Amino acid sequence: MNTETLPGLYLHIPFCRSKCAYCGFYSRTDLSRIPDFLKGLRAEMTLYRAAFPRIDTVYLGGGTPSVLEAPHLEAILDALQRQFVIADGAEITVELNPGDLKAKALRTLRALGVNRITLGCQSFDDAVLAFLGRRHTARQGRDAILAARAAGFDHLGLDLIYGLPDPGGEAGAAFRGWLETLRTALSFHPEHLSCYQLTLESGTPLAATLARSPLSLPDDDLSARYFLTTSERLEAAGYRHYEVSNYACDDDHRARHNRKYWDHTPYLGLGPAAHSFDGTRRWWNPRDLDAWIGSLREGARPIAGEEMLTRDQLRLEALFLGLRTREGIDTVAFRRRYGLDLRAERGGEIRQLAAAGLVRSDGDRVSPTRRGLACADFLARLLS
Repeated sequence: MNTETLPGLYLHIPFCRSKCAYCGFYSRTDLSRIPDFLKGLRAEMTLYRAAFPRIDTVYLGGGTPSVLEAPHLEAILDALQRQFVIADGAEITVELNPGDLKAKALRTLRALGVNRITLGCQSFDDAVLAFLGRRHTARQGRDAILAARAAGFDHLGLDLIYGLPDPGGEAGAAFRGWLETLRTALSFHPEHLSCYQLTLESGTPLAATLARSPLSLPDDDLSARYFLTTSERLEAAGYRHYEVSNYACDDDHRARHNRKYWDHTPYLGLGPAAHSFDGTRRWWNPRDLDAWIGSLREGARPIAGEEMLTRDQLRLEALFLGLRTREGIDTVAFRRRYGLDLRAERGGEIRQLAAAGLVRSDGDRVSPTRRGLACADFLARLLS
């Protein structure tokens, strides 16, 4: 098995010092349970090491991995090295909150072999950060970037959020603020940028707040303007828009771990709420720390649910995921893997989309244009 097809490993760190108003991911703020979590994580690694013996990407997400102290992170990475074979040149990523960072902790991560970090800056506007419920300031975001560079990280990603309501009803203010955040981000020359439109997750404080407020999120036209302008600005600055929300300074700095989710490469998820996939079967852990720990204490894999994917389901997923990437779909490989000849059976639709400027159809490949990426799900539905 070559490194292009090796599985990835995701570890969900289910702790935050505080919950952001928009976040729907599972986490808890009781940091006293960290020792119990670490013990459970070691046990879960043992239960899966035979099924996923060799990996080439590791991703610590959450939650907020940076709430862990350096000895905790060292213990996790040491356990990974003992339980799994991590391929040479593996990508090892840790998500970090700018409000947690200390120069010593960054140097420790670098010494432990972490070679990629993503900073959840979200914005460089203090008013936006307050609206989102973030606990760091714009200055802390800028300082965190400088500290990461000083610690030797040369693969740095920034997570940013756009599409907030206009503050005070001032039309266009949020859009202008987003362009300023982009300018600030570009001034630091990050190798990777993830730009997400704000979505309301049911049950979050922000969803409840906006339900009682006259403020509203952007309509479809404004959402498209955000998306297209962001893509134009970043590509003009030299970035490759390689997936709907993701940009890299070159191909070598694309997120290798995330690409596994998009092309049906197997991956193992450890920790509460983590998901896994082995090629045909998907399963997920309970969104509850105590339930997850309880299963592991009994020596059982903590599986809350699972599904076996049919070839038709895999084909549909491959369409939706493939058309979210700038590379698009290799129609020959797609036919071999999923049994559908897109050119023979969807040729009319492909020509229609190409004429509308939404896809490019070159040789064996069908790939979305910038405008096509803005409506990737529509493309997939038309070709399914």
